[in-house]
Order: sequence, then structure tokens, then C-alpha cells
Amino acid sequence: MKFSRHGILFVISAPSGGGKTTVVQALRKNPHLFYSVSCTTRAPRPGEINAEHYHFLSAADFGARIEAGHFLEHAKLHEDLYGTLREPVVTNLENGTDVLIDIDTQGAATIRNSGDSIVRQALADIFIMPPDVEELRRRLEKRATEKTQQIESRLATATREMELWRDYRYTIVSGSIEEDLEKVRNIMSAETFLSRRLTAK
Repeated sequence: MKFSRHGILFVISAPSGGGKTTVVQALRKNPHLFYSVSCTTRAPRPGEINAEHYHFLSAADFGARIEAGHFLEHAKLHEDLYGTLREPVVTNLENGTDVLIDIDTQGAATIRNSGDSIVRQALADIFIMPPDVEELRRRLEKRATEKTQQIESRLATATREMELWRDYRYTIVSGSIEEDLEKVRNIMSAETFLSRRLTAK
């Protein structure tokens, strides 16, 4: 008897400052995991590289890709558009490669309701929950990449997002980066051994 399986779609969400980016950067070092680089219309931040951190698109290009059905999900966040390209995600899943996506709660909800059965069946979504809003504020201020008004906007969005933790299969209450990373890796390991994911020939 020989076993095989489709890839698993690991979706990780967290409010801005929730520690998601650092966890995802560590996970991306796994050569057996395909990381889906998101598209966005926002301007690059200092040090960000096109096609590595994001695919930076013009609003017109982004809109054309929406019309062409190129996105698995797309959403507007803080006046900018973000989206996940469908083709590389689905192709890797069909080939048995696990896929990692780092998206907000809107995008995660869209993927849960995807019309593609392969995507729905592959999904394992994880929410990283900050300990509290004040800790989130401290992390955003320490990051020093946004002005006060932008921080307040992100905190308001974060408060709404934190109410959606029950929609996710897994929720991690954030501690240190090392603790969060270990918990995510444990989840990913357990998901690979689920009997329902295997096909026997």
C-alpha cells in the first residue's frame, strides 16, 4: 500500500504587530514549504523587495487581475488592496506541496468559502492572538514604521479582527516569538499526519 496526499494550505492571520511576520519569516526557511507572496497596491517600505516581501502592483494592474479572476482572495485594508494569486497556490497543493499564506481576517474568510474544493479541503487556518490591545500598541510603537494616526487606525482594525478568533481552526495566544513559532510548527506537524489527508493506493 502506498500513501499520498495533496498539499496543506496553512493560513496564518494576526493583527498588525501580532508577531505574525517574524513567525512567517522563520517558517519560510523550510525548503519543502511554498510561501505565497501576496500582491499589494501599497508603496514598499524601506528595505522591502518586490516579489520577495510583496508583489507591488499599481491599482490599475491589481484591478485588471481581479477582473481576470487571478486572485484566490483579495481585500482592502487601510486604503490599500491586498491579494493572493490563485494559480501558484492551487498548483502546489495539487502537486502535494504544502503552502503558507500570511493574510488578514478578510482574506482568510474568503478562502474558507472558496468555490474550489481542493482549497477548502487543504485549509488549516491559524490565528495568532495578541495577549491584549495594550501589548499590541507597545509592539506597534516599538516598530516605529507608522505615524500616531496610523497606529490608532491599526489598533481599531486589530480590535475588530481579534473578535474573529473563533472562526479559525487554531488559535495561539501570543507569547514570545520562539513560543509562537514552536506552537505553529507543532500544528503544522500534526496536520500532516491527519488520516483524512491521506490517500491509499
